[in-house]
Amino acid sequence: MNVIPPPSAAEPGADASGEKPSPLRRLLAYRRLWVIALVVLAADQATKAAIVARLPFPTYGEGRGAITVVQDFFYLVHVGNTGAAWSMFTGQSFLLAIFALCTLAAIFFWRHALALRERKSQLAFGLLCGGIVGNVIDRLAHGHVVDFIDLHFGSYVYPTFNVADSGICIGVAFYLWHSLREPK
Repeated sequence: MNVIPPPSAAEPGADASGEKPSPLRRLLAYRRLWVIALVVLAADQATKAAIVARLPFPTYGEGRGAITVVQDFFYLVHVGNTGAAWSMFTGQSFLLAIFALCTLAAIFFWRHALALRERKSQLAFGLLCGGIVGNVIDRLAHGHVVDFIDLHFGSYVYPTFNVADSGICIGVAFYLWHSLREPK
């Protein structure tokens, strides 16, 4: 007769008594990630809505409607990016939206291997996931990502970006820094 032993505490998802926690308890284990992701998403969508309401599309450059925040350095503009970072894969907005959704699914699938129950990982992936969702919403709603932060460093003009892009970059950088400093 084959007897299946109860799950042990060593099995993923089991608590000290060997029982799997409730779905709510499992969801709450990632609460920092959820809160950070929602804050990034809300800030991203609110700032983009303000730009869309204030500046016509496309608006770029002094004398063409851009808002000067710091002369010769920081401007608010309204441009669209159908590509990825630095306009790579331009014109592939729908394909990039699918790739982004697959990335979110991969993060969910490998959440244990990525140590997403740790605070530092939740911070990094909260920033990353909030940014990914913010840009996916744009791609599906507008056909492009709304970018509006335009920085100039002398004659160099940094690619225009948004809050979601910042969350993605900071999240990835923090995760890499944390992973290299404290390898498992």
